[in-house]
Amino acid sequence: MSSLVLIGGSIIIFALAYITYGAWLTKEWGVDPTRKTPAHEMNDGIDYVPTSKSVLLGHHFASIAGAGPINGPIQAAIFGWVPVLLWVVVGSIFVGGVHDYGSLYASVRHKGKSIGEIIHANMGKKGMMLFSIFAWLTLILVVAAFTNIVASTFATVPAAASSSVMFIFLAVAFGILVYRKGVSLKIGTIIGVAILFFCVYLGTLFPMTLSVNAWIAIMCVYIFVASTAPVWILLQPRDYLNSFLLYAMIAGAVIGIVIDNPSIQLPAVTAFNVNGQYLFPMLFVTVACGAISGFHSLVGSGTTSKQVENEGDTKLIGFGSMLIEGVLAVVALITAAYISGGELTELLKGGPANVFSSGVGSFMTKIGIPFHIGKSFAALAVSAFALTSLDTATRLARFIFQEFFDNPEKEKQNPLTNMYVSTGITVIIGGWLAVGGFARIWPIFGSANQLLASLSLLAIAVWLKKSGKNYHMLTLPMIFMLAVTLSALVLLIQGNLAKGNYILVIFPVLLFILAIVLAVEGYPIIFGKDKDKEIPKAN
Repeated sequence: MSSLVLIGGSIIIFALAYITYGAWLTKEWGVDPTRKTPAHEMNDGIDYVPTSKSVLLGHHFASIAGAGPINGPIQAAIFGWVPVLLWVVVGSIFVGGVHDYGSLYASVRHKGKSIGEIIHANMGKKGMMLFSIFAWLTLILVVAAFTNIVASTFATVPAAASSSVMFIFLAVAFGILVYRKGVSLKIGTIIGVAILFFCVYLGTLFPMTLSVNAWIAIMCVYIFVASTAPVWILLQPRDYLNSFLLYAMIAGAVIGIVIDNPSIQLPAVTAFNVNGQYLFPMLFVTVACGAISGFHSLVGSGTTSKQVENEGDTKLIGFGSMLIEGVLAVVALITAAYISGGELTELLKGGPANVFSSGVGSFMTKIGIPFHIGKSFAALAVSAFALTSLDTATRLARFIFQEFFDNPEKEKQNPLTNMYVSTGITVIIGGWLAVGGFARIWPIFGSANQLLASLSLLAIAVWLKKSGKNYHMLTLPMIFMLAVTLSALVLLIQGNLAKGNYILVIFPVLLFILAIVLAVEGYPIIFGKDKDKEIPKAN
């Protein structure tokens, strides 16, 4: 099989899906470009900030991309390239795309509130509290997994570490100049992107060499600061500038694949059971962000919805970003599929990011870029976007934690609603789990993340039904993902019990129970059997 057919065919299918299916969703849901968004109604200069769609697309895409669409497809390649490719393409369009678009749109219609608050408005306080606990636990796993990924990448590729540190200072300068000093976005972008790529070069000259645990400690300090700072000074400008890094990496890899057109060496299908890993449900859990991710709903409803300038932009930002991520997942699959089994096994010793970086570095040699520079560039992109997801996840966990303990009726608030206290608790627990290692955390993160997606689909479907809009495109993905993730959690619980990893049993058990209770709460509403109470029609 030709790599060119895989990547070219996928891009064409994604483009057609955006034009046709995306337009149909927009019509069915009644997206209204003339309606005033929360960013304008509640502009506070910190979290609610009207932002142009080009900047917000970069911020949102950088936040959701992370390492998920890279690590997941490469790890899932043990089942063969056909199952992974089919799930990435079908999942990105009909499951992940609908999920991302719907969660962003629903949040914009609920004053930029989180999915938990949407559940509160449409399913009641009990559902909101259960979902908030579930989402916070999932975000803890996101923080742990991505902290470990970033720290491991920095320790393995020191050039990526030094470049990333420089990016942070560049982002702060960009935010101040554009948002406070009046420099135009166009001029700021040209200068910022130029300096961004210069930082990549400087990173190769001045690598920072530290241990994994040292980087974990540094990451914990960084995400504490980044998640409590105003969104315009670091989070938004860094994500926007970093998006150009990722676009360039995807473009370089795709062009290299087109020129080289390497043959796929990986078997089309291996077996249903590979070393104790079953294709169902583990394929759909392992691919994770490459097809659907519950984390995306938290980003869309946590930070992005508060910055949407025009409701019509939600299709590009929500649906479009997921399809671009699908392209990245196909590229990641090809980096694992075009090499022989023995070489893949050797590269995997450095982690999935090492496989991806080596593959992209190889593809970039076809456009005249030396392998070592291409590999460092790809590793830098992976770490940069894992870092954006990391501090976004920490900020979202802080929002959810504060919302959970907030009681507007009380004059004196619970100390746990303080953003520094809530952030500190999140960072400490996430950092502690990160020390346990990526390999132990990722399976639980994948299951929790996909289960969160099914619950978000439930929340969106309930709201759409109560709003009198078409919600049927959500029910089948919701049921499928619920079946997948509950099955995966059972297998994980069994596996960790057998190994004596009791700490890693607690998380799956809690998530399983919470998911079942939430599903029971939402089922009567979705399927028209909610006879006990009437909830007013949503807006």
